Parts: sequence; structure tokens; C-alpha cells
Amino acid sequence: MFAALAGPVALAALLVPFRTSFVNTAAALTMVALIAAIALVGQRLAGIVASASGAIWFDFFLTRPYLRFTINRRPDLETTLCLFVVGVIITELCARSRRNQRSAHDAMDFVAMVHDVADLSSSAASTSVIIDQACQSLLRILPLKACRFDPNLTEPPLARIDATGEVVHVGMRWPAHDIGLPGPEAEIVAQWKGRAAGRFVLTPRRGEPVSSQRRIAAVTLVDVVAARLLDETRAPTDRRRDVEAT
Repeated sequence: MFAALAGPVALAALLVPFRTSFVNTAAALTMVALIAAIALVGQRLAGIVASASGAIWFDFFLTRPYLRFTINRRPDLETTLCLFVVGVIITELCARSRRNQRSAHDAMDFVAMVHDVADLSSSAASTSVIIDQACQSLLRILPLKACRFDPNLTEPPLARIDATGEVVHVGMRWPAHDIGLPGPEAEIVAQWKGRAAGRFVLTPRRGEPVSSQRRIAAVTLVDVVAARLLDETRAPTDRRRDVEAT
């Protein structure tokens, strides 16, 4: 934030000796380049502050009458306003780019976690080990205090993350993307091909928003565990029929 406040005034002061020979639009472009650099490395607020600071000090140092917060010529006014607007637009583009990069990085992490649980489920690992791994992964995907597996479903159900990632609480959709998961507990039913093997009971950290991407990743991971749990409960004769059918 210090750079957002001090950077534009320092740059404007450096350009003062050249203001009679340096075209104002060129000076404004130089200021925009500085704002872009601040927006790239800082947060959205820093970019907006830098845009406002750049416009103010551009007016003060580089437009006539100098050293006054006054603009007498229309082209200088237009240049100052454009400097601020372009700075805000660049800041927003940088913020969206960072958000997209975080989403892509999160998606890669989620895929890796689901893959790890799937690998474990296809191995000779015990169900308790698989469930522990799934709980640890859910604690990373969702903002939770705790996670446990319960082989029994309850009626009425807890607030539930359904197969589409939507959160349903007392029969209504819950805005988890704005206010997080409802407490004190929520659940994801471990089900595969219409059959339930139990549920993962979640203790959420209240008030922390949860994106649909995270909720869908959590449900996908639980589905992988459900497939393994239900496979273990099938009778040996059922498995032989599957082998003969293939």
C-alpha cells in the first residue's frame, strides 16, 4: 500500500524537470505503466489507490497551472480522467487474472487429491486407511474444523452437500458461496450408483465462503470412497457374476 501511495507522487516529481518538453500523454502513459506494476504485485485496493494517487499527482505536478489541484485545459482534464479510468481497468484485469490462476491451481490440487484417494481405493489398503485419507483431503478442500465418517444415515438429515455441489438445509438451498456451510454439522452422503454406504460428517468453520468448485471436488472424492466401500459389502457370488459378464 505504501508503494501505491508514494510511487505515483515520486514518479510525478521525477518528471517535473521534463514537463515542458515531455508530452503530457507520454507522462500519463508512464504513470499507467507504474500503476500496472503495482496492480500486478498488489491487491485490488492497492491498484485503485495507485490509480487515484497517479491522477491526483499528475494533475498537481504535470498540468498547468503547476503545483495546484486545478486543470485549465480540457485535453489535460481528459488525460487525467483517462489515466484514472485506465488504471482502474488494469487493476480489475490483474485481479481477475490472479483469481483465475488461483482457481486453476486449486483445481489441479483437487484432481491430485481425488487421484490419490482413487489409487488408494484400488489398492489393498484397508477401508479405515482410505477413510482417514479422505477425511484429511476434505479438511484441505473445505473450510472445516473436523471431519469423520459415519456408516449410518440419520433422519432428518443434516445440512447436505448434494451430488451437484449444492448445499441443502431444511429443504432449501443454502448460499454456501457467500456465507459458508451451515453448522454445527453438515454431511456428504457416500453413495455410488444409487446406493449409500454412509456419510462424511463435516464440522465447518462458520462464515467462510465455499466455492462450487470446492464443493463438487469434495463430493467427487466421497463418491470414490463410496465405490470402494460398497464393493467390499457385495457378496462374492455377485462379484463372480460381474467377472463372467465381462
